[in-house]
Amino acid sequence: MSWWRSNGLVLGLIGAVALAFLWPLPGARGGVLYPGLVDNGGIALILFLQGVSLAFEKIKSGLGNWRLHLLVQAYTFVVFPFVGLGLAAATTWWWPGAPAAIRDGLLYLCVLPSTISTSVVFTAAAYGNTSGALFNAAFSNIIGVVVTPLLVQLLMQRTGQRGSFGPLLFQIALLTLVPFVLGMLVRPKIYEWVDARKVWVTRISNTVVLFIVYTAFCGSVEERIWTKNGVTITLLVITWVLGLFSFISLLVYASCRVLRLGREDFIAAYFCSVKKTLAMGVPLAALIFGDRPDLPFILMPVVFYHLVQLFCNGLLANYWGQKARSSETG
Repeated sequence: MSWWRSNGLVLGLIGAVALAFLWPLPGARGGVLYPGLVDNGGIALILFLQGVSLAFEKIKSGLGNWRLHLLVQAYTFVVFPFVGLGLAAATTWWWPGAPAAIRDGLLYLCVLPSTISTSVVFTAAAYGNTSGALFNAAFSNIIGVVVTPLLVQLLMQRTGQRGSFGPLLFQIALLTLVPFVLGMLVRPKIYEWVDARKVWVTRISNTVVLFIVYTAFCGSVEERIWTKNGVTITLLVITWVLGLFSFISLLVYASCRVLRLGREDFIAAYFCSVKKTLAMGVPLAALIFGDRPDLPFILMPVVFYHLVQLFCNGLLANYWGQKARSSETG
């Protein structure tokens, strides 16, 4: 039972995609579940809950570690985007006929903020700097609400794409930044009630994410865009995601060695720098890319990267944790 609970989101993603292929009509254009008010309300709810869930009282102890903070934020919003540009160029060169949505999805993945919960959980399991991980993961999500859409617009223009993101910035701020800040403001009054119900807060957020994924894939199934190169596109995305994760992991490791970070700071830097958020990535994609029928292709790198980072980082956290326990007992 514990395995099912800990992997509920992964199983839910698989189920949402499978349901979209089996029963796409309700979530497709004109269907009763077609995204609109439900999606927008759900996006605002997710960001509000994230704001309420941020335990700022636990972040203060990690404020002074500026080398760790600069490293993590630089990887999240500088190094990753530049690597994304290289991936987009490599995709164009290796497969000239690849849909533009694949390049957009890889770029979008690279400008997302880090995760909060799993970054902290893995850091704690590996006996790393938990307060430093919490500060950096939370900070990247706070600024990511604004920085991610701006980087998407900048990088799309850089690669020749022309997305009309300017008029959407107000809507993005209204549905993301406003509820996020509101959640932070009301947290002092309701944090005890919310913290006592963390499981349900997570379930509500995950349900909204799964709904958005389902409706996105419903539209692509109805538009029949999977009948051409569907399997090829999937294999291509998996290849690039595995390469991206491996490259960034080695790069972070080398950077930490050069900066001579201690073991605890290295662990926090690694888990925060290599991870990308699915919980915020899916709602923001629904806002930024709107009604594009190829939205599932844009989301594919985010979903596959989420699966890769969970599996690989889970193994690393367990390995580093066992080493730390062995050194303590030895």
